[in-house]
Amino acid sequence: MVYYSADPLDRTFAALADPTRRALLSRLEASDGLSISDLAKPFDMSLPAVMKHIDVLADAGLMTRSKARPTVTCRVNA
Repeated sequence: MVYYSADPLDRTFAALADPTRRALLSRLEASDGLSISDLAKPFDMSLPAVMKHIDVLADAGLMTRSKARPTVTCRVNA
């Protein structure tokens, strides 16, 4: 597990440093909200790997997740 600084600005830049996370944010920005599985479709990685990227973005405050059973919807938190 990768640990990032507690400073919000450091967490934001660390989250944006990865091209996959930037692509996730770009996809979210283009739509009003996507489920995690819809968000993960174009990426050649497992769903748990995408979930880890989403966790980093959410911890940095760059996106939000809301759960409406059984779907978790993600939105950009600009």
